[in-house]
Amino acid sequence: MLSSLPAYEFFAPPRIVFGWGRRSELGNLVRGLGRRAFLISGSRTLDQNGVIESLLDDLKSVGIDSIRCAAITHEPEVSDVDQLVNQLRASSITDGDFVIAVGGGSAIDLAKAVSALLTNTHGSSVLDFLEGVGKGLKIEQQPLPLVVLPTTSGTGSEATKNAVISSYSPPFKKSLRSDMMVPKLVLIDPELSVSVPAAVTAATGMDALTQLIESNISCRAKPIPQALCQRGLEGVVAALRRAFHQPDDRPARELLAQSALLSGMALANSGLGVAHGIAAALGVHCRVPHGLACAMLLPTAIRVNAEASQVELARVMTVMTGRNWASPRAAIEAGLDTITNLLDELKIPRRLSAVGVQSSQLPAIVQSSHGNSLDGNPRKISDVELLEILESLQ
Repeated sequence: MLSSLPAYEFFAPPRIVFGWGRRSELGNLVRGLGRRAFLISGSRTLDQNGVIESLLDDLKSVGIDSIRCAAITHEPEVSDVDQLVNQLRASSITDGDFVIAVGGGSAIDLAKAVSALLTNTHGSSVLDFLEGVGKGLKIEQQPLPLVVLPTTSGTGSEATKNAVISSYSPPFKKSLRSDMMVPKLVLIDPELSVSVPAAVTAATGMDALTQLIESNISCRAKPIPQALCQRGLEGVVAALRRAFHQPDDRPARELLAQSALLSGMALANSGLGVAHGIAAALGVHCRVPHGLACAMLLPTAIRVNAEASQVELARVMTVMTGRNWASPRAAIEAGLDTITNLLDELKIPRRLSAVGVQSSQLPAIVQSSHGNSLDGNPRKISDVELLEILESLQ
């Protein structure tokens, strides 16, 4: 029997270019976006292996001037955004300017925030625009056009409309968010991820896996993102294993890059859940890297939502494991076994104490776990239960 479908909307970057070695097309792809590019990068390895120089030469060959800006190797903080915005405003921003981000989620989030604030001058700091902690200011003017080249396969930030910005005094991790912040062009060259250290491959890959699962079962889940999640989960475990042990495995890197992209499109439309909510709090209170925190929390997130989302969890676990199971419960248990075995193989710790979390910090982590991600969890989780979850992992 047919039933009515819920009303929904879906958005994604207007242009996505995907393929091994396609970074060489950057100049021709951005030729119509402007005359001057501000380039923000991530890992210094990109300089050492000649990637940045090659990109700058390609821009020059099509008549685009470029200004090399910040290189960021940590999750962007309020001060990082404000400092770079002030620096670039001194360069007399014009209509012909645009921003390029080459790096992981940190570089992309910094570039998103900077491109938005360069044209929205009605605040004195990015803090004024952040959800839940600022003055409630909104992005009113179109940001400078943004082009992103992700070099890790995890955050999916290339496909989202927000930039996650941190502060450690006071501690928070909040989003600058606007429909206008979606990148104009996403250029995904999986070859760029080959030089990523194994530990980063593991953490970012687990971040993408967590996003694919949490977005699929979110209370805001929608049909198109759910379909993307299921496509992104196909083969992702095997690909992550291979990329971890064999960094230059082309098929594995390609599949991981696509899964990360799909996870970003899914979370941008459907939200996340408890694993990401707690992961943000662990980041600001204990400096636990985001992907690592998500990896540690994923099995618990599945367990606490197993009853509320049994049908959807069973469906995605079946896709992830590549097998049919006798019952939804059997599928979920098999998926949990697959994930826990993967965590062991990727050398990801299970206990919060192993990454420096102190028991005395747990109440503050509970309070900081509230926000957009936790709101998307398929069932409500009280502060008492959050504390019990953290204590069980300590």
